[in-house]
Amino acid sequence: MLVTRLRLRDFRNYAAADVELGPGLTVVHGRNGAGKTNLLEGLYFGCTGRSCRTSNEREVVRFDAATTRVEVDLRDEEGRPHALAVGLAPGDAKRLQADGVTVERLVDVQARPLVCVFAPDRLELVKGPPALRRSHVDQVIAASWPARAATRRAYSRALAQRNALLAGIRSGHASRSSLPAWDAELARHGIELRDDRAAVVGLLASRFGVLADALGLGAGAELRYRPRSRAADAAELAAELAERTVSDLERGFTGHGPHRDDLALLRDGRELRAYGSQGEQRLALLALLLAERETLASTRGAVPLMLLDDVTSELDPERRALLAGMLSAAGQSVITTTDLAHVPGAEEPGVARLAVANGTVLRQAVAA
Repeated sequence: MLVTRLRLRDFRNYAAADVELGPGLTVVHGRNGAGKTNLLEGLYFGCTGRSCRTSNEREVVRFDAATTRVEVDLRDEEGRPHALAVGLAPGDAKRLQADGVTVERLVDVQARPLVCVFAPDRLELVKGPPALRRSHVDQVIAASWPARAATRRAYSRALAQRNALLAGIRSGHASRSSLPAWDAELARHGIELRDDRAAVVGLLASRFGVLADALGLGAGAELRYRPRSRAADAAELAAELAERTVSDLERGFTGHGPHRDDLALLRDGRELRAYGSQGEQRLALLALLLAERETLASTRGAVPLMLLDDVTSELDPERRALLAGMLSAAGQSVITTTDLAHVPGAEEPGVARLAVANGTVLRQAVAA
C-alpha cells in the first residue's frame, strides 16, 4: 500500500498543503522550525487517526483555526485507489473515513499502510518507564497479527475487574469468594498475552542485534523480553496471583502479571535505559524500528511506511549511506533533514524532494 498524496488543512503551522510522495524515498528538507516534523505528523495522523507526538490532539489544530482535516490518497498492489480522511474540531468527535465511509478506527481498515516512526522525542521508548515499552510491543503484535490485538484488550478488562473487586473487598462491600474466578480469568488472558509478546520479541531480537551492529551500536546489542511471571501455564499464573492476594489487598491493586512486564534494550549486558549515552539510545531506537519494519514485512507481506524525523544528524557518513541503502532497498520512506547532503542518494533518480519553510511547501521535485 503506497501513499501517493497528502493534503493538510489547518494542521499545526500549515494553513494548507498538498504534496505528492514518491514510491520509494521522499526527502523533506528545510530549516529548523520550517514545518518538516509537522508534515510527518500529518501523514501519520492521516494514516492512523492519531498523533505520534501528543495525546492532546487539540494541539494539532492550527492556531486560531476551528478545525483541521487531513486526507491521504493511497494505491494498493493492484493499482486501485483508496482514500483516508481525518477531521477534528476541538470539543467534537473526531471524524474518520476510509474510502468515503465513516469508521470507528483507522487501525482496523484493511486499505491503509502500516507505519513506523522515528523521532527524537521517541527516545522515551528506550529510556522511559516500562509501560511505554509494553504498549509498543503490544502495538507490534497487533500490526503483525491483527486478530491477537483482542488478547490485550481482554486482559485489560479482566485486570480492571479484579482491581475493582480488590477495592470492594478492602472497603467491605465485596466478598473474597469471587477472587479465584477472576484470578483464573486474568491468568488465561495473561498467559496468551505473555506468549504473544515473547513470540514477537523473538522475531525482533535477531534482527535488532544485526541492525544495531551495522548502525554502529556494536555486536553486543541485545533485545530481551522480561516477563514478570515465569508460570508455565494459566493454572500456574492463577496460583501466583492467589499467593499474592494479601499484598494485593494491602496495596489495592494487582501487582503481578503481564501488566508489569518490560522490554530491555542492552549493550554488552547493560541496559541502555540507564547506562547508554543519548547517541547510543538513538541508535538502539533506530535499530528497533528497522527490526520492526523487517518483521512486519515478513509477517504481513508488506513493508511499512517509514517516517524518520532528524535521523541523520547524529550519524556519520558511513551510517548515513547504510541507512539510505536500507530505506531504498524496499518500501516507502519519508525522511526529514536540514541538509540534503545528509541523505545520501537524495539527488538520485526517483527520489522525491519537498522543500518547506514557515508551514509552506515551497517546491516539489523528483530527481530524473
